[in-house]
Amino acid sequence: QVQLVESGGGLVQGGGSLRLSCAASASRRMFSSLTLAWFRPAPGEERQFVAGFGWSGADPDYAPSVKGRFTISSDNAKDTIYLQMNRLTPEDTAVYYCAATLRPPSRNQHSYDYWGQGTQVTVSS
Repeated sequence: QVQLVESGGGLVQGGGSLRLSCAASASRRMFSSLTLAWFRPAPGEERQFVAGFGWSGADPDYAPSVKGRFTISSDNAKDTIYLQMNRLTPEDTAVYYCAATLRPPSRNQHSYDYWGQGTQVTVSS
């Protein structure tokens, strides 16, 4: 089993930055096989892919709408992944969910088996 706990959401002005954290709990053997990602709701989709990578941090993938503004990273010593969000716009307002799977990296929410409770990000204009 994998447990995920997000934090770091809040209210920020447009153009500002936030860093989200996702603390992961799993057996040590599972960590090296995990794919982790961030999702948020979008019109017509329950949860839309934002960014993701394997636990090693290799080959991060980003949605076109956030590429160049958001950065996904990990601190393996803390079993935590981060989403650094810069140049935020009101369109980035959403609940952000951390997700994990033992399957290969995917942008499809249905490939992910473990979800956090979400953290609210609100960007004012």
